[in-house]
Amino acid sequence: METPKLYEAEEIPLEEKIMTAKIFDISGAGWTWYVVEAEEKDGDVVFFGYVKGFEEEWGYLKKVEFNGIPAIERDLHWTKKKFNEIDKI
Repeated sequence: METPKLYEAEEIPLEEKIMTAKIFDISGAGWTWYVVEAEEKDGDVVFFGYVKGFEEEWGYLKKVEFNGIPAIERDLHWTKKKFNEIDKI
């Protein structure tokens, strides 16, 4: 499944949104980002999704923001899941 562009999944209820990619911090800091939408804008990529870290929240993130985090990887074995299927603990 291709990741929808920004706002294409806007009408889907949060619990039903499809997480098409998982990006995580391998340093052990405990940050994980689940991507629902993504689109190239102004030479960067803007993501919308769910983040688990010190807090858990929905929001937007630019790819450039990952540049300051030295140990970021995309989970290449990730299979798409609905939000209500991911571990939120």
